[in-house]
Amino acid sequence: MNDHDGTRRAVIDRVEPEIDGGRFPIKRTVGETVTVLADVFADGHDVVSCRLLSAAGEGAWTETPMEPLPNDRWRGSFRVEKLGRARYTVEAWVDRFKTWQRDFERRVEAEQDLAVPLAEGAALVREAAGRASGADARRLEAWAKTLEGDEALATRVDLALDPLLTETVNRHPDRSRAVRHPRELPVVVDPVLARFGAWYEMFPRSASPDPARPGTLADVEARLPYVAELGFDVLYLPPIHPIGRTRRKGPNNTLEARPEDVGSPWAIGNELGGHKAVDPALGTLEDFRRLVASARERGVETALDVAFQCSPDHPYVKEHPEWFRKRADGSVQFAENPPKKYEDIYPFDFESPDWRSLWAELESVFTFWIEQGIRVFRVDNPHTKAFPFWEWVIGRLKSKHPELVFLAEAFTRPRIMYRLAKLGFTQSYTYFAWRNTSWEIRRYMEELTRTEVREYFRPNLWPNTPDILPEYLQFGGRAAFAVRFILAATLGASYGIYGPAFELGEGRAREPGTEEYLDSEKYQVRRWNLESGASLRELIARVNAIRREHPALQTDEGLRFHGSDNEQLLCYSKLAPETGDLVLVVANLDPHYKQTGWVELDLDALGIDATRPFQVHDLLSGGRYLWSGARNYVELAPDSLPAQIFKVRRRVRREQDFDYYL
Repeated sequence: MNDHDGTRRAVIDRVEPEIDGGRFPIKRTVGETVTVLADVFADGHDVVSCRLLSAAGEGAWTETPMEPLPNDRWRGSFRVEKLGRARYTVEAWVDRFKTWQRDFERRVEAEQDLAVPLAEGAALVREAAGRASGADARRLEAWAKTLEGDEALATRVDLALDPLLTETVNRHPDRSRAVRHPRELPVVVDPVLARFGAWYEMFPRSASPDPARPGTLADVEARLPYVAELGFDVLYLPPIHPIGRTRRKGPNNTLEARPEDVGSPWAIGNELGGHKAVDPALGTLEDFRRLVASARERGVETALDVAFQCSPDHPYVKEHPEWFRKRADGSVQFAENPPKKYEDIYPFDFESPDWRSLWAELESVFTFWIEQGIRVFRVDNPHTKAFPFWEWVIGRLKSKHPELVFLAEAFTRPRIMYRLAKLGFTQSYTYFAWRNTSWEIRRYMEELTRTEVREYFRPNLWPNTPDILPEYLQFGGRAAFAVRFILAATLGASYGIYGPAFELGEGRAREPGTEEYLDSEKYQVRRWNLESGASLRELIARVNAIRREHPALQTDEGLRFHGSDNEQLLCYSKLAPETGDLVLVVANLDPHYKQTGWVELDLDALGIDATRPFQVHDLLSGGRYLWSGARNYVELAPDSLPAQIFKVRRRVRREQDFDYYL
């Protein structure tokens, strides 16, 4: 024998979403809906009832009835309204009243004797009265008497099948033999910025309007109107700390630096301080706090790069040599990913016997910058640090500051990227930079948005970074930058660009076959002409405005791809079900030649009546077109606009039987 209660007959199986058996939470942002599915059934022919239980934090459960779908599948949903953690589970039971009512209706249709069934129903209603209180209890008791009383049979039959009786009994079900899913499943509820936002990366030292000197944090503050004008939500700064001098890299990653060379910001630390200091060449801590506050006044959050590594000159190296790995010759192991070598950087040893104090100190780095006003962190190479550390530190920080956003810069294997997301990272870089053909883009984006991955992994699409100048941008010219920008900004609700290199079309590689920039800002100060007539600033500002105007572009949930008879034409749509907002994008992936063809729309997915024409309004050019049916003709020339972003207006029918446009 076992410990099971044989009277609890309901079965709950295949609950979704449930990440690794509830080991990890799903992710949502404030105001979003969690839709839960489960297989729920019982032996025999009895009717089961099912409820979704949800709660914010450790608060009391809120119950929501789940609706039956075909094949014993059930669905329910709830909204998350508070930052932090939420939880949910499923409960089910064999519902004796619903079973009785179903069978009673069949007996009525079969013209069977109803005396005993009515008495059985009266008993069930009286039991419900005992579980109820107030008006419901009195009403149910009265109905029980009627069902077993002397009123006309027709009156009692009508009452037995009355929806009001059903509704009232269902408010007080017999759950004494209910079965609950064995796990309470977690949800992390993040700010809206975790779901929707446009990021702009820039190097402060290249922000100076004066060619005679490097830029400062004050110069970045002066450039805030430009960033806000372009419509960005996040200004991301690479590390702003003092830079090491030992083995400092020169321009284009040369091993011998001249005295005037500024070095890589990721080689953190010298005698002036480490991860909690501001490089004096950039300004002071007060300058940084003023920048953060000024950006926030403009609706822009400042993201700070956190790179847990040190230059050989970092104070940690002398104060805590136990935190670094030694080579066979006794020297400290520098960072390398053979054949690449980073002689100016020492990685931390997360297998150090003193790992607890290392963890505590790294947590204090985050805490320090949170105290300066930072709420968004871009984390450098998190996949080269211990997984348990990230789960520990992000969990601790978000328990105190649930508004925090952590972007993982993890260009590594998919399983590792997904694991980091499960462990707590809010967003992640992706492989988007290397997905160029229509087949590659479609397959990759469907993996991110149509599989279980979407429950915990939020993609942030970047067409370029200071480390990555894709071949497509090296040889595609201005049109390549334009189309990759439009793709990033419309395929993904979150995206970013490394500027001003991007809007100015910086496509010069250091040498053939590399993705390294010639004269990379990682190693030297650059001068950018923001007023260049070749800049994409107007296109960027327009697309960011479109994103803010259209809820469909503010989530990845409604992404659908459509067919085309030309592989160079990529067609996809985004639909916001709650508002009906529908945006359709057609992009020419060939940056060199005009492409024409027919797109094949999935009209059912778009909610379009195949028998009626519908209007598409190009939000970039202003053009308006009347389309009809699934197949429609497009042509796109890269030397003008390589893509069209359509607002789709289609007729829909209300229950009142009249048409209106969405």
